[in-house]
Amino acid sequence: MALEISSTLLARLLNEAEKTPDREVCGLLFGSPTRILDFSRCRNVAPDPRCAFEIDPVPLIAAHKAARAGGPAIVGCYHSHPCGAAIPSARDAAAATPDDSIWLIMAGRDASFYRAAENGPVEGRFVAVRHEIVEL
Repeated sequence: MALEISSTLLARLLNEAEKTPDREVCGLLFGSPTRILDFSRCRNVAPDPRCAFEIDPVPLIAAHKAARAGGPAIVGCYHSHPCGAAIPSARDAAAATPDDSIWLIMAGRDASFYRAAENGPVEGRFVAVRHEIVEL
């Protein structure tokens, strides 16, 4: 089964990334293992946000607490590569922990979805996730 995301939601994410061409944007993805339903932009607190991302821990912890209390489930994260391609970088691979989380990576108007995995074929740490852009 493919991961689904609405064309409207994906366009909003791509537009957000496009508005900040000089630094990586990042945030959280919400939904289920098979569908991304929403996102929340978070401040990028990386020492050099031009070429790296680190999600601000304050909203990250708040989102985990909200999910445990019955709020929306975090299914992954997203970030942009303003000067690169929509594929995981070596820096992404170094930061990834193998789990079921979705990684949405955007570059320009391109978007790709991945999961971190031990010995994955992409950067030795990721596997591509089949996805469908749907109209909801």
